[in-house]
Order: sequence, then C-alpha cells, then structure tokens
Amino acid sequence: MKKKLSLVLAGAMVVASLAGCGGSKPAETTAAPKADAAAPAATEAAASDVKAELNLIIASNQTSLENPYSFGMDKFKEVLEEVSGGKATATVHKGTLGENENELVEKLEMGAADLVVASPGFMTAIGVPEVDIFSLNYLFDSFDHWEACLDGDFGAKMKTTINEKTGNNFRIMAYWTSSVRDYYGKKQVTKPEDLKGMTLRAQSSQVQQEFWKACGAIPTSVAWGELYQALQQGVVDSAENDYTSFMLKEHHKTDNGHFISETHHDYTTRLLLMSGHRYDSLTDEQKGWVDQAVEACTKEEREVVYRMFKESKEKVIADGAEVTNFEDVDIAAFKALALPIQDKFAADNNMTEELEMIRAAAK
Repeated sequence: MKKKLSLVLAGAMVVASLAGCGGSKPAETTAAPKADAAAPAATEAAASDVKAELNLIIASNQTSLENPYSFGMDKFKEVLEEVSGGKATATVHKGTLGENENELVEKLEMGAADLVVASPGFMTAIGVPEVDIFSLNYLFDSFDHWEACLDGDFGAKMKTTINEKTGNNFRIMAYWTSSVRDYYGKKQVTKPEDLKGMTLRAQSSQVQQEFWKACGAIPTSVAWGELYQALQQGVVDSAENDYTSFMLKEHHKTDNGHFISETHHDYTTRLLLMSGHRYDSLTDEQKGWVDQAVEACTKEEREVVYRMFKESKEKVIADGAEVTNFEDVDIAAFKALALPIQDKFAADNNMTEELEMIRAAAK
C-alpha cells in the first residue's frame, strides 16, 4: 500500500492544488504555550518535572493563522497537553510541512506526521472511489444537515470503509469542514443558464466537472495560488469557493471575482487523518488523551468556520463586492441538475444506501 501511495501521489498533486483554500500570512509552527505567570512557583516546578512520553505532530497545508484549521490544531495541542498532565505534547505545523495536501498525506504515510488535515479526494487515486461522494454538489442542505450526517451513521460507515479499503493506513479521527462554497465571477448569477459559456475555475473531481458542465459553464483547471492573477487578467471568468478562503486571497477585489452568488452548492468535508497503525500502537490511556483532544479541536474548528462565514461575508461586502443572497438564487434549478449526478454516482459505486442515509437526514 505504501509503495502504491508513493507512486500515485505525484500524479495526484494537482488535485490538492485545485481544492483551493489558503491564506497569505507566513507559516507558523506553534511552540508550547507559556506558563501562566500567576501560577504558583511550586505548580510550575511540578509541571516542568513531567516528562512527555508521547509527542505528536499535527499539520495542515494552510499558512494563514486566521484559517479555521489553525484554531483547531492549536486547540488539539492545548487539550492534549492538559488532559495528559504534560505526558503528551503536540507540535503544530501550519503549512511548514508542505502547502500541498498530498505532501502531508505522504508524510503521514511515512511517519513524519501523526495527524493531518486533508481533502478526501486524494483517496480516489489509491482505490477508494467512494470518497468522491463528498464532492457531490447539493448533497447537504445546511451545516446542521452536514453535522447530522457526518456525526451519525453515514459518517461512521465512511470511517469504516476508508479504514478497511486502505488497510488501516488511514483512520478518520474526525470530520472538519472548510465551510460552504459559492459562485463568484464577473457577473451576477441567479440560475444555471446565467453560467452558459463562462469559464469557471472548478475542482478537478469528475462529479464536480459534470455538474458545472450541466449548468452550461466551462470548468477550467487553475492552481489555487495562481487564481488571483487568473481572475485579475481575465484568464477565467469566475470561480467557486467559500467566503473565508477567497476573502483571505482577496479574489473578490478582482473584476472577475466582484459578483458573489450564494449558490451554497458544496458543504465541504475535510478529514482529520491519522495512521490506524500509529493509533493502534498507543496505550489505552494515550488513546484516551488523543480522543479527548480530537473531540475538543473538532468542536473548535467547526465553531470558527461558522463564525468566519458571517465575518468573511461582511468583509467582502465592506470591500465593495456585490452579493446575491441565497434566498435570491434559484436553488431548485441548480439542485435539479445535481440530483441525477448524485443518483448515477451512487449506482456506479454501490452507495445507494449511503445516499439515502443523507437524504433521509434532511427530512
């Protein structure tokens, strides 16, 4: 499995670069928190005498300290060290182990990282096509629907599927999100026909490409780091991503990113991954520390995502971007194009049961 992953990751590198999120601030590796100056000297001395028996490395590809992943990883470190009484520590890497998700996945496989945040798509290249269900547009109707599914039976089943099909090389510790994705481009869009003939920078997933083609758009591949220039110079007419990601990159300040339409087509899923072999090597006590830290950091990451959705929207409007609100977009027309793609994917991948789980949770 390791050999296979190493061979396919190079070919899959472009997938991660197209997933698109990121910030512009310098990368940071988080150091251990400073001791509370008000704490009694005896307490500080006792804490310094505790020798760490477990040192974990957690990483994402995001360099911005404002990205929700950053807050989530910091919370992991904080809680891990707290619940273990200093017997476990964590080193946090924010883009410093690699800004490409596939680099991080490879480091996880090699043992150079213990936990990483990654988009699910890379697994299609290593024999887990089922993960592309997360790329289906209009799969989830809201953040509440997304949480109900991922924290319920559907999420549990996907954890089992991924763990078994990767030979325990990948264990989903938790489901994170990078918010909900919307259209932004050179003109206002309220219905699928408005996209006819427009080039749109889209994710490379096959089901994503099919959806935008059904809308009449021309899906185009542009690396995330090059998208600002592509929008500014008119190389592409439009793109799609979440408010926080394109706000941090200032895409909305370009002529071809000026109009935002809240299509809310993709409530994104990101995976907090650990090697199952690494997790299994821990003692029961150590697993308990890690599990508590994962629960806390997942709650933190999601709360920051939801908060930043509102704040990022306010920021782009203040910067002069024009927003068409969700209520003013013909969501039914967009969804009508997405549903047949969902049905076909489920039939082709023996996932009709999983799709029905998701749809039932929305009722």
